[in-house]
Amino acid sequence: MRNDELIGKVRARAGLADRGAAEHATRAVLSTLAERVPQGLAEHVAAQLPGDLAASMRPQSPSAGGERRRGAGERFGLTAFAGRVAWRAGVPEDIALRDAVAVMEVLDAAVAPEEMEKLAGVLPSDIRALLPVERAEETGA
Repeated sequence: MRNDELIGKVRARAGLADRGAAEHATRAVLSTLAERVPQGLAEHVAAQLPGDLAASMRPQSPSAGGERRRGAGERFGLTAFAGRVAWRAGVPEDIALRDAVAVMEVLDAAVAPEEMEKLAGVLPSDIRALLPVERAEETGA
C-alpha cells in the first residue's frame, strides 16, 4: 500500500479533518506500537510499510552504548498505550484511541496476515482489542 493511500484510509476511517492530522495520528500509533512489540517484529512490519511510515516503526532512541535497543519491547497496557499516542499526536486519549483503531484497521490491510497474527500474539489483550475482529475471517485463516 502506498503512503498516500494508507494515510487517506486512516483519515477516512478516523474521520480526521485533513491529511496532516491523519499522518500525525498514524506516526503516533506506529511509534507507540514499535515500543511495545519485539524489535524484530517491528522491523518486519516496517518492511511492509511505505518508507516514510516505516521509519515510525523503527526504534528512534539509541541505548546508552549508542546502539538501537534490542529485545522484547516494553511491557505496558492500553492505558499507557493511549497516553503515549495522545502525547505524540497532541490529542486527548479518547481521540487517540479512536485514531489507533483506524490505524490498526489500515495496518491490518497493509501488512501480511502472518505478520499481523504475530503482532496480535505479542500484544496484551487490551491493546489487541484495537485490531479488527474480522481480520481472521477476511484472510481466510
